[in-house]
Amino acid sequence: MPSAVSLPSVYSPKEVERKWYPVWEKAGYFCGPREKAAGRPTFSIVMPPPNVTGSLHLGHALDNTLQDILVRWHRMRGDATLWIPGTDHAGIATQARVEEELAKEGLSKYDLGREEFLERVWAWKEQYGARITQQLRRLGASCDWSRERFTMDEGCSRAVREVFVRLFEKGLIYRGNYIINWCPRCQTTISDIEVEHQEEAGHLWYIRYPFKDRPGGIVVATTRPETMLGDTAVAVHPDDERYCQYIGATLILPLVNREIPVIADEYVDPNFGTGAVKITPAHDPNDFEIGQRHGLPAVTVIGKDAAMTAEAGPYAGMERYACRRRVVEDLERLGYLVKVEEHAHAVGHCYRCDTTIEPLVSPQWFVRMKPLAEPAIRAAREGRVRFVPERFTKIYLNWLENIRDWCISRQLWWGHRIPVWYCQQCGEVICSTADPEECPSCCSTALEQDPDVLDTWFSSALWPFSTMGWPEKTRDLELYYPTSVLVTGRDIIFFWVARMIFMGLEFMEDVPFREVLIHGLVLDALGRKMSKSLGNGVDPMEVIDEYGADTLRFMLVTGNTPGNDLRFHPERLESTRNFCNKIWNAARFVLLNLKDYDPERERAPYTLADRWILSRLAGVVEQVSANLEEYEIGEAARVIYDFFWDEFCDWYIELAKGRLYSEDPAAKATAQHVLVEVLETSLKLLHPFMPFITEEIWHHLPGERSSIMVSPWPQARPESRDAEAEKAMTLIIEVIRAIRNLRSEMRVAPGRKARVLLVAPSDATRRILEEAREYLTNLARAEPVELAAALEEPPVKAATAVTAGVEIYLPLEGLVDFQKEIARLEKELTAVQRELEQVRRKLAKPDFVAKAPEEVVAKERAKEKELVGKGETLAGRLRSLRGF
Repeated sequence: MPSAVSLPSVYSPKEVERKWYPVWEKAGYFCGPREKAAGRPTFSIVMPPPNVTGSLHLGHALDNTLQDILVRWHRMRGDATLWIPGTDHAGIATQARVEEELAKEGLSKYDLGREEFLERVWAWKEQYGARITQQLRRLGASCDWSRERFTMDEGCSRAVREVFVRLFEKGLIYRGNYIINWCPRCQTTISDIEVEHQEEAGHLWYIRYPFKDRPGGIVVATTRPETMLGDTAVAVHPDDERYCQYIGATLILPLVNREIPVIADEYVDPNFGTGAVKITPAHDPNDFEIGQRHGLPAVTVIGKDAAMTAEAGPYAGMERYACRRRVVEDLERLGYLVKVEEHAHAVGHCYRCDTTIEPLVSPQWFVRMKPLAEPAIRAAREGRVRFVPERFTKIYLNWLENIRDWCISRQLWWGHRIPVWYCQQCGEVICSTADPEECPSCCSTALEQDPDVLDTWFSSALWPFSTMGWPEKTRDLELYYPTSVLVTGRDIIFFWVARMIFMGLEFMEDVPFREVLIHGLVLDALGRKMSKSLGNGVDPMEVIDEYGADTLRFMLVTGNTPGNDLRFHPERLESTRNFCNKIWNAARFVLLNLKDYDPERERAPYTLADRWILSRLAGVVEQVSANLEEYEIGEAARVIYDFFWDEFCDWYIELAKGRLYSEDPAAKATAQHVLVEVLETSLKLLHPFMPFITEEIWHHLPGERSSIMVSPWPQARPESRDAEAEKAMTLIIEVIRAIRNLRSEMRVAPGRKARVLLVAPSDATRRILEEAREYLTNLARAEPVELAAALEEPPVKAATAVTAGVEIYLPLEGLVDFQKEIARLEKELTAVQRELEQVRRKLAKPDFVAKAPEEVVAKERAKEKELVGKGETLAGRLRSLRGF
């Protein structure tokens, strides 16, 4: 028999969580089966791989909680379920961390050389790489650790090379000079979508470029005057009548005296600036495209270190912004600067270090995107991959329809090195999945591998199939690909989701997942992104230490809707911890009352309360399952929460107490049976959300039982639905609440019984209330309860309420000292009015509203609203009492 004594009086999440995760993992419950059960589908997810040297943040916690809920639910349904975990080598981030450590020793990567530096990175990965996977275990993630992958493990590395070589051989990977985004601090190129554009206050400088062989000149406007040193043309729109006569003319570039042509190009916006645009092909992506169309040279005047090059003439060696100041000074001194205007514009920054990006022309490796993007566009339009919410489909399509070739080379040492070798003898370019020993053309062994590595997102794009053993034809691929759903944040649709889709279609001839569940970002309470600079970050491990993983998980998903950002309110942790305690205490109460429980004992017929709670339970099972099917995970959590707290704990347990303490063994057995059934089913429904506490309580319930995580998911039972019982109990609950409210308003002592008169014209309503006399007495302290169809005259000095067609009278004679209560209410009302006046005086001050922090003003306005409501309530009570 279960023992309440063995369930401690206070829930300790640390002890419970420390106990159960190793049990689950050792038992192999997380392992995806190699075969599926007859008649059941498979369900598979690949975990978005966190950075191997990173630590868990709230975004990870939300993302993995959502995945774990789906995985645990499908596992309980009997589906062959696989969740593959893994980590990403995170090229830029990891290399930067190791370089920081080297700097503490007074060393740089160049002091070590490439091979020794990579040994240090691998050592760093071995030392710190397991930290985030251990943190995922603490969160309760039930992924198959026996299949854990790393983007640079042997299998994934083989897949990367295979994909590169196949794309190269199809002409979809090429090397060429192209404008790229260069980070002067990270010393590498980054892709377009890794550039974060920030609105900044700047200037628009208007500069006059004189004609070579005629008077006058053309005025151009620029936000970057230092780049003019690399100008190779001025462009105007071909239909701009102001400049048509000058097309083909020659200008003299100020400061460097280079001759440059006036060209016509439809890209030019006649309404921006003067309608004439300086063209710097080496330092602006749009200018680069114009330069390509017109055969213009690209003069690089800013180097990879963000300093001016020799091409910048007298400005060579200057830092780019110092050069800007000097150029402006010289233009003004020489009479070329016409005017300067304030101008706000978007400036690109490195997503890793926030350094301002420098567009540079550089030889890089690219993926030709249009042939790959077209099948990915069709897949979404044809519904072969579905976004949840649907609105993200438009964002995905818009990006793919306007996609540029993807720059995949990075000037780093840590990462998948590009599998291309150059013969130093004959110049042959060799692309191979295996390291070549000699040149296939001239047999020379003097081969040099390309020094660059691939963009981290290249290997991540293969994740759904590389983790399952591709390019081999494995059982995992046969059984689990395509995966069922990808759960990911809205911020990496372009970085990752789109790339996985086009890579899956190219190499597996199918989408990598059928559905994409998009969740928002976790913001602070004020709606700001969490960051070190704002100091508003929250460490999930600290939350787990204080509140437990179940509390964090449930808090993150309640109120969360697909695609929308979530605000982190610390007080919600307290309320969720209270829910954990509610579950624990309810379980202890049930167990305490099961000491003589025998499931075979003869039971009395179900009472109205029994039929009601079992009907509601059946409805909740149906609704939660439907919510999870539609990925409405937050709504599913809310439904369970409301049922367990409000209906089971606050109402049914209270309604059942009379029978539990009665001398009627059959009635008691029925109450025990219902309590066990509702608690057991509720634990199953809660388990995907709160795995630890449910597992602990599960093993204290009657009977031999395995882990709750492999128990069958509750099935909808239409035969348990009882609309009449639900309708009747809804009426009874409303009447009890109304009586309780009247007692509270009139300050009737909680333990004191009071006469209550109920007037209900409906015969059916009176029959229900007649049956509920015991409930009214036990839960509303109503005794005696008098029922009537109508009254000739209402009772004098009685508090009244009307609910669900029932008039409720609570006679106050002998219950309340009217004069004393009036005096107390008057005193309380005066205090409220005084406090309200102070708040309104504060809000009436313009300086306070204008200068105080927004959250402080909002708090005062909320306080004003609360005091107004409180005052109205007190005034209403006074009017009632004075009327007696």
